[in-house]
Amino acid sequence: QVHLVESGGGSVQAGGSLRLTCVASGDTYRDYSYRGAMGWFRRAPRTGREGIASIDSDGRILYTDPVKGRFTISQDNAKNTLYLQMNNLKPEDTGDYYCAFKKYLMPILDPSNYNYWGQGTQVTVSS
Repeated sequence: QVHLVESGGGSVQAGGSLRLTCVASGDTYRDYSYRGAMGWFRRAPRTGREGIASIDSDGRILYTDPVKGRFTISQDNAKNTLYLQMNNLKPEDTGDYYCAFKKYLMPILDPSNYNYWGQGTQVTVSS
């Protein structure tokens, strides 16, 4: 089993910052954490789930172009925790943010590659 719990969402004005956190647990996560990858995904109003950033256990990172230079994904393996630091937020960053895990290496932004998902945390950016 893999259990993912996100936190850190909220409402901010454009230009503000938020830090999302995802804590992972479970036997399957423990068995595969050293050879898997995690990602942050966003579901915006009237759109599907899109990949924002991904990192694998080798430290390779991938970002979607609109967040490059503003968002930073990182992980603390000792704490089984994934982070997303979001700076200079824009109204178009609004949405529900989810973390996800897959049991093989290589950062990937396509959500169809991920088997395990958290419940999400809401981010609202006002202009």
